[in-house]
Amino acid sequence: MATNNMHNLTTLIKRLEAATLRLEDIASSTIDLPQAVPSLSTTQPTPSATPAPGASAPTSTPPAAQDPLPESIEDFDLFITESVNNYANLSGKIGGPVAEQAKLLSKGFQLQRQFLLMTTKAKKPDMNGSDQSLWQDLLKPMSEVIMSVQGIKDANRGSEFFNHLSTTAEAVMVLAWVTVEPKPFKHVDVCMDSAQLFGNKVRMQYKEKDPQHVQWVASLQQMCYEEHAVSTVGFPGAAACATRPLGWRTASSSPSSTGPAPALKIKEQGAASTPAVTGINAVFSELNKGEAVTKGLRKVDKSEMTHKNPSLRAGSTVPEREGSVSSRGKSPAPGKKPKPESMRVKKPPKKELDGNKWYIENFEQQPEPIEIEANMSHSILISKCSGTTIRIHGKANAVTIENTSRVSLIIDSLVSTVDVVKSQNFGLQVMGTLPTVLMDQIDSAQVFFSRESASTRIFTSKSSNINVNVIGADDDYKELPLPSQMCHYYDEAKGELVNEIVEHAG
Repeated sequence: MATNNMHNLTTLIKRLEAATLRLEDIASSTIDLPQAVPSLSTTQPTPSATPAPGASAPTSTPPAAQDPLPESIEDFDLFITESVNNYANLSGKIGGPVAEQAKLLSKGFQLQRQFLLMTTKAKKPDMNGSDQSLWQDLLKPMSEVIMSVQGIKDANRGSEFFNHLSTTAEAVMVLAWVTVEPKPFKHVDVCMDSAQLFGNKVRMQYKEKDPQHVQWVASLQQMCYEEHAVSTVGFPGAAACATRPLGWRTASSSPSSTGPAPALKIKEQGAASTPAVTGINAVFSELNKGEAVTKGLRKVDKSEMTHKNPSLRAGSTVPEREGSVSSRGKSPAPGKKPKPESMRVKKPPKKELDGNKWYIENFEQQPEPIEIEANMSHSILISKCSGTTIRIHGKANAVTIENTSRVSLIIDSLVSTVDVVKSQNFGLQVMGTLPTVLMDQIDSAQVFFSRESASTRIFTSKSSNINVNVIGADDDYKELPLPSQMCHYYDEAKGELVNEIVEHAG
């Protein structure tokens, strides 16, 4: 009995070993079943052709499986083939240092293509930790291209094509978007604007002499536009890396289009799943269904129709469907408009010193002036007051006034400014000195300066009916209205925009 049990155990172990060897053979093959089907048509060895036990049969290594290129890399290849090559060809026709820069820039885009392919295979590195030196090594080739392109510009400052060289020297900086997070396309925008500045100079210089140079500028701008699209759509993050456990060091050692063998995939020919359609392709896929697109809709029951159930209209609600995962959520209610000032709840007046800041708020129709003692560290905020006079004694730091009506401010001196925003019928009297007055969205104001503050600078925007009063030679105030109407026109002779004050003499 014991002998039979031992025999059964030995047989079971052998079967397990055979199964293990079979699984190892399957695991060593990284080719999916649908891809391996064509190999069945090749000649298979027959039992009669089995070599003798002593002879060593030649072993043939199956070719390594190739990962298909990601769609983003295919788009980048198309970008190089069309836009970059077009720019390089036009640069070659111009020749000289312009062509040299174009060759380097084309090389830079090839290096960037290798880098982007790497990001689709490797996980994100620790750029501030152990992977910092590797990260710098990966970026070094593109950095050298940038320095070389800019070096050509610096070495040819006396060239007739210096504006061309400057345009390319600014455009080459788009290669650095791979180091910018989280919005690399903004870096591309800055580079495009800088390149366009010099590109416009080339256009102005050659639009009458040689249209080929104008085409060259257009090709470079088109290249930058498409690089912007790459950074926005194809690779929205600088390290948009895959989640594979492949390190950057491994990925950087083989930058070709053939990546490492994929993980074990055992698929059935009949169970091949169709990849989900996303993006714009999903939209067209739905449109191509025609009438079939409405087959998934549920027929509305009469009990849920508001036009047939007055009780539903009275309640302004519709019974919510149960068990529907795809039902739409309720749309957000429109935002409420702010109430008019007259309908708002009146808040109590407030005059408070909090730290170094005075708050004067919600005072209305005060018969007596509101007085405060301030020093050079104090700033004053006056808000939502009307029909009030405020007297500030001492030399304060700054005063801010907002949303007031018929407020009069009397100050001794200030270190900084009086800033008035969204106020009507404002009055200011300066007894001492004041460097600056800022007025934004002011309707009617009277400003009285002392002799010491007559040189105060006044900045206005979106304001009207402002009068400044200064002390004249006879010690009497002289009223000077600030202009509120301007005339603007372009002077071709000067090549600049001219702004003039409109004066009404009469």
